[in-house]
Amino acid sequence: MRTLPTYGGPARPTTSWLTTGLRLALAVIMVVTGLVLGFGSAPSAAQSTTTEDGRSESSGDPGRVSVIKAEGLLDPVLASFIDRSVRDAGRAGMIAVVIQLDSSGSVVPAGQLERLARTIAEAPLPVAVWVGPSGSVALGGAAQIAGVADSIGLAHGTRLGKTGSLQVPEELLSPAFRAAQGRLENGTITESQARKLGIMADRRAAVIGEFIIGLDGVETRVVTHEGRQVTEPVSVPVFSSLPVQDQLFHTVSSPAAAYLLFLIGMALIVFEMFTAGVGVAGLVGAGSFALGCYGLAVLPVRPIGLALLVLSMVAFTVDVQVGVPRFWTGVGSVALVAGSLLVFDGLGLTWITLLVGIGGTVVFFVWGMPAMVRTRFSTPTIERSWLINEVGESVSTLDPEGVVRVREALWPSRTRGLGSVAVDSTVRVVGIEGVLLEVEPVDGERSGRGEDASVPD
Repeated sequence: MRTLPTYGGPARPTTSWLTTGLRLALAVIMVVTGLVLGFGSAPSAAQSTTTEDGRSESSGDPGRVSVIKAEGLLDPVLASFIDRSVRDAGRAGMIAVVIQLDSSGSVVPAGQLERLARTIAEAPLPVAVWVGPSGSVALGGAAQIAGVADSIGLAHGTRLGKTGSLQVPEELLSPAFRAAQGRLENGTITESQARKLGIMADRRAAVIGEFIIGLDGVETRVVTHEGRQVTEPVSVPVFSSLPVQDQLFHTVSSPAAAYLLFLIGMALIVFEMFTAGVGVAGLVGAGSFALGCYGLAVLPVRPIGLALLVLSMVAFTVDVQVGVPRFWTGVGSVALVAGSLLVFDGLGLTWITLLVGIGGTVVFFVWGMPAMVRTRFSTPTIERSWLINEVGESVSTLDPEGVVRVREALWPSRTRGLGSVAVDSTVRVVGIEGVLLEVEPVDGERSGRGEDASVPD
């Protein structure tokens, strides 16, 4: 059989704000696309079909097949999209619906999963599920939805199963799927095993084109290609995926996105607390926090894990105020690790996600935030050239850094050269570097490194 090209591509998430110009551009694109699809899919009066012996014959409208791309966890957004697409396909006169499925499970309530299963089972046209491409899976509630379909296809290298306890009424499942439920409940099956169990028809479905060709009602033709005969569809596949705005909420409902957005949002809000006014960081942080909360509200979470993540931010903030990692930094680090491991109930985070979340947060609060606070509240460094050659006295040991008093004002200082300067020594300002005054002792005031120097109580 001839391999059909793959249509469409995965929808990409966008930012949570859209400018007026972008909205207008998207509206124009959608109108133009609708017109193109409308003209391109309009039924023709006759269709030329070539039979195996090379004869051409006329046929009526070959029809269209709706192909729905469903990727990621089966959340309320994706479930509503599939339900709506199946209903729309029936009203639009499609001859069949194919759900291209790649899902590791379902996070929708049992009631919504059952409603989706009934929509598929009671659809006025055949509904099929193809698990693909290679490497895809259909697990948990997604596998139960596949079991309701009129036919199932698995690409090579895919797996189906781990349904768990049934949330879909058993009478809606296909007889072969019900018969294999004991095996599917806690395990998975491959393409060849699905054929042996009768869950999948005994025909190739390596790519979605081959699967569509084998569906009942789909018109095909046999043509000669490079000296051999191949079968290709006459019925037109029409691919659809989540709209842009739905794709955004579907994406943030994945465990990795919800976890990282929640951490980023809290970290940026803390950052904004130590700056003057409300800036870009605060707005981005508030948006990230809101999206992260939405994702966590959809996903199954443990309250203890969520509380530990919040506690970690509070603990880090305590030490940020003093600018030095201390006891509370350790508490925050432990709470962050524990919260990251416990936050999701039944869902796991990859080690890459954990490394980015935990490592990035620790680096931000241990190095980034203290540096920002020191810069934000440090003594201004402009208009201080008048201090050059001024004489003052050290109020603490300079070894090499300390504090000096010049004209009754205290300044952070550093000695120039080796050795230390004892407390109450006379010093002269010889330069300015950043927030520090560079000083040197007046003759006879330097003490050697390692010598005793009195430090004020």
